[in-house]
Amino acid sequence: MTGQAPAGPTPLLVLDVVGLTPRLLDHMPHLKALGQSGSLAALGTVLPAVTCAAQSTFLTGALPAEHGIVGNGWYFRELGDVLLWRQHNGLVAGDELWDAARRAHPGYTVANICWWYAMGADTDITVTPRPIYYSDGRKEPDCYTRPPALHDELTAKLGTFPLFHFWGPGADLVSSRWIIDATRHIIRTRHPDLALCYLPHLDYDLQRHGPDDPRSLKAATDLDAALAPLLDDARAEGRTVVALSEYGITRVNRPVDINRALRRAGLLEVHTQDGMEYLDPMASQAFAVADHQIAHVYVRRPEDLEATRAALTDLPGIEQLLDGEGKKAHHLDHPRSGELVAVAEPDAWFTYYYWLDDARAPDFARLVEIHRKPGYDPVELFMDPLDPYVKLKAATALARKKLGMRYRMAVVPLDPAPIRGSHGRLPMSDDDGPLIICSTPRAVGDRLAATDVKALLLQLAGLDRPEPSGTHGPPVPPDLSVPTGHK
Repeated sequence: MTGQAPAGPTPLLVLDVVGLTPRLLDHMPHLKALGQSGSLAALGTVLPAVTCAAQSTFLTGALPAEHGIVGNGWYFRELGDVLLWRQHNGLVAGDELWDAARRAHPGYTVANICWWYAMGADTDITVTPRPIYYSDGRKEPDCYTRPPALHDELTAKLGTFPLFHFWGPGADLVSSRWIIDATRHIIRTRHPDLALCYLPHLDYDLQRHGPDDPRSLKAATDLDAALAPLLDDARAEGRTVVALSEYGITRVNRPVDINRALRRAGLLEVHTQDGMEYLDPMASQAFAVADHQIAHVYVRRPEDLEATRAALTDLPGIEQLLDGEGKKAHHLDHPRSGELVAVAEPDAWFTYYYWLDDARAPDFARLVEIHRKPGYDPVELFMDPLDPYVKLKAATALARKKLGMRYRMAVVPLDPAPIRGSHGRLPMSDDDGPLIICSTPRAVGDRLAATDVKALLLQLAGLDRPEPSGTHGPPVPPDLSVPTGHK
């Protein structure tokens, strides 16, 4: 008599609810009920507490010093260029969740719906934002999918991926609803063992207005309501649900112009074209890649280090300057990191601005241009309140877009003052930090480290059997390739 075939893995749905904290959970009844009937814990994060670094830690079980994702972007020394929001999974070193799952259960299937570094990953199903850049300069919303046929399938069912609702002044619930509906469709039609779903909605109003603003609390309630059908689908299918967050967004009111300080000290250089100034990282003695409340400060020569430190030591808004020992203590000692890493004070955040006169700012400064700016720019969430013609400009640009003509949506302000929420530091309290919720009772204790998320998901899937002796993950790739992805 033959033995009974082993049961397959327990299917999982993992929701990355960006910016979710215990304070916001009180305004999200469906997720709160999931935690009450299942389990809930504070979730440790990494420095920097930003999307790409945190997600890479969740999926590899490693820290930034090991997987190499030291922020949402960094200075690619071999290219002499600052690049943010790359998309190729080859940038992530280490053994990823699906690699470990397939060693335990060959044939394990994974769907990645908008988690980062999706392109080139060894997943079965992929959906990620990917605009069309036409040869005449037009930029149109779209997404990249694997298998390729899924693109037209999702577009026919849900419409074009709503890129301009995913980021920019128009960012709102529309993008998260599209991602939720895409996830529901993929689960119903493909039944992956693991579905990863990225939900960015809380990122918007919490940065615009701050975490305690009524508009931010309404955003939490609205996202929770939009999530309800997906949670119902998972429950009906017997799918274990995990909801987690990468960071909490806290109130800020002080922008810190770190690159302007370096320029005034004679360390940062620019070059000029058509009256516009452009950062010249290859010629600069020092410059910073601003990333929310963290800034990697790249110093060209060792003899420039002390001058750089002196230029920043007394700059208001900087709490810490991590040197080699500081980076090692915070697991950021990787070649991609800056020679110094600046950490903002709790109520401060870093701008990327390097020009000293707005009349000399590059034209992309007034656009939503996440790939051309040498740092993160949350002000892209606003239309310029000081421009009385800003709405007319936007309407004219949209009219040109609809006619298939080139257009420039130059509506972003150059004043960082409106920003009221940021992240990137380690949280000062659990109430302001990320959390993890699981539909399974007693699955998590009081606290879970970010590095333990991968092991938890393998356990929940029933794939936590020990590996044979000598089994190792794939080799760590060298830091050579720089894919040309687009958010």
